[in-house]
Amino acid sequence: MTKECKQQFTLRITQANPTELVVILYEMLLAYLEEGEEAFQAQDRTAFREAARKARGCLNELLQSLNLEYEPAPSLLQLYLFCIRRLAVCEVRREASCFAEIRRVIQPLHDAYEKIAKQNKQGPVMNNSQTVYAGLTYGRNTLTENMADQGSNRGMLV
Repeated sequence: MTKECKQQFTLRITQANPTELVVILYEMLLAYLEEGEEAFQAQDRTAFREAARKARGCLNELLQSLNLEYEPAPSLLQLYLFCIRRLAVCEVRREASCFAEIRRVIQPLHDAYEKIAKQNKQGPVMNNSQTVYAGLTYGRNTLTENMADQGSNRGMLV
């Protein structure tokens, strides 16, 4: 994942509500699966294992965030466990076909949560984070980010 992509995810996380956080995790997982497939095509074993490790981290985070008292958490638990097992098969057999299987499971979930996130009117999970505005500046078609409220109270409150 490129540095710019990581920065974009980080920015989105600071401004996200709980449902949007799930969407972001799905997007990160899909990005790591794509990286793993690209590494497989390039025959880069180190990058392949790293992409699989990071994808597993996303799946573990999704798994830990489930509240099993409510539906559809038990079904999602089974899907996430399936994906983790398939990811292990990918690594052991060094084949990228499992990445496609995981994508077929995760993509519909991503799409569904993306629709739900639009309906969720809760505020950001991270309180007291910087507000970021992006817009065109005086430069020729350049995009800059301006931080608002850069006082001493920025960041998460503990």
